[in-house]
Amino acid sequence: MADPIITLTTDFGTSDHLVGSMKGVILNINPAAKIVDINHSVVPYDLLDGALSLANAYSYFPTRTIHLIVVDPGVGTSRRPILVSGEKHFFIAPDNGVLSPIYEREPCTVRHITAEHYFLNPISPTFHGRDIFSPTAGWLSKTFQTEAFGEVVTDFVRFTMPKAKSDGQAVRGVILRVDAFGNLMTNLTADEVPPDVIDGGPIKLAVNGKPVVKFARTFASGVQGEPIAFLGSSGYVEIAVNRGSASRALGANRGAEVILDLS
Repeated sequence: MADPIITLTTDFGTSDHLVGSMKGVILNINPAAKIVDINHSVVPYDLLDGALSLANAYSYFPTRTIHLIVVDPGVGTSRRPILVSGEKHFFIAPDNGVLSPIYEREPCTVRHITAEHYFLNPISPTFHGRDIFSPTAGWLSKTFQTEAFGEVVTDFVRFTMPKAKSDGQAVRGVILRVDAFGNLMTNLTADEVPPDVIDGGPIKLAVNGKPVVKFARTFASGVQGEPIAFLGSSGYVEIAVNRGSASRALGANRGAEVILDLS
C-alpha cells in the first residue's frame, strides 16, 4: 500500500514554528506519512478563503488522502473538532463551516472527534492544530478506522456558498477572492456566460461599476493594462490584467459587485 498523504491548509503563515510543529506531531506518529502543503497563507480567520483553498485543490489528490485544514477563530471554545469521510477523501477540521463546499459537492459522514487518547497531553487551548487535529490525522493515516475517533453527528455547521443570481437580463455576483497576482475570482460559472462569449466574444461585465469588455482564453490575450475576463482553472469567471493587477486597476476586492449584462 502506498504511503499515506496528509495535506495541510492553514492561516498560520510560515514565519514561525506553528506549521512545523504540526508536521512534527504527524511524523512522530506515522513517519511514513507524506505531508503536502496546500496553503498556509489563507487570509487570517477567513473561513471562506480557507474553504475555497481546500475546495479548489483536494480532488486532485489520490484516493484516501487526508486533508487537514485549520482556520479556527473559535479555537479553545465549545466548537467541535470533526472528522469527515467523503466519497474518496478524509477531512479533519474545526466544525465552523470551513468544509461547506465539500458538503455541497459530495455525500459525507461527519464525526465529532472525542477519542481524547489520540490527542497530545496537555492540550493547549490556543493550538488545537498541534494537539488535536494533527495527532488525529497521524493516527487516522495508520488505521483509516474513522469510527474509532467519535460518533456520527448531523448538526454540523455549514454555510451557503455565495451564488450568482440571474433575472434573465443580467447576472449579479460578487468577487470571492483576490489572488497574489491581483486576479479577481468571481462566483460566476461558465453556465452563466453565453456560449459565444466563452468562445472569445465581447462581454458586458462591470466590476465595481467599471467595465470589462473582453473575454479571453488566457492572460496574454489581453493588452497590457487592460482588464479581461476569462474562465479560470477553478471553473469560475475571473478578471485579470495582463502583467498587472485587476484588483488595483478596478479598485475591487472581495465582496465587490459583479454584473454581467445579458442584453
